[in-house]
Amino acid sequence: MIYEIFENEVVMLLIGVGVLIFILGSRPRLKRLPASKILIVGFYVLLVGWVLTVLEGFFCERLLDYLEHMCYAVSSVLVAIWCWKVFGSGPPSRKEAL
Repeated sequence: MIYEIFENEVVMLLIGVGVLIFILGSRPRLKRLPASKILIVGFYVLLVGWVLTVLEGFFCERLLDYLEHMCYAVSSVLVAIWCWKVFGSGPPSRKEAL
């Protein structure tokens, strides 16, 4: 079995872990964003996809590749839902702004 890891995948994972540390350190400020839970969960799912990208070089290549792409799809849907909730539903009502 030949293990194949690409440097760009490892770099992307390291950047993602750095963003995760930022998110965990800035949680109170991020909670002020509208529908922040959806956005944060979308990032977590994306980060899992990056982890799976690196792991697929070691074992279960087909399964982990499938799960990786599922994570990317779910993350994209969550970010699209967040964008729709924040930007697509019109201006916030006075009650929501408070």
